[in-house]
Amino acid sequence: MSSVVASIDAQGRLVIPKSLRQGVLKGAKEVALIAFGDQIRIMPRNVDLTKYLDSVVVDVSNFSDYHALRRELRVIESTSR
Repeated sequence: MSSVVASIDAQGRLVIPKSLRQGVLKGAKEVALIAFGDQIRIMPRNVDLTKYLDSVVVDVSNFSDYHALRRELRVIESTSR
């Protein structure tokens, strides 16, 4: 693990040092920013992001029926508390 201190300019831009862009990001032109509490994780965009995000499995066959989807999500929400 390595750490680097970088500054953020007045426009909110952060410069990622070349060594990290080439090594960790493997030259990726796009990155994903994922917030974890008070931290931000920067990852190459070609990484499978699903392992960092919450997911829900719903038993709805027609997603165009908004009300059925909403009912199913409420059932999931009430059972997860």
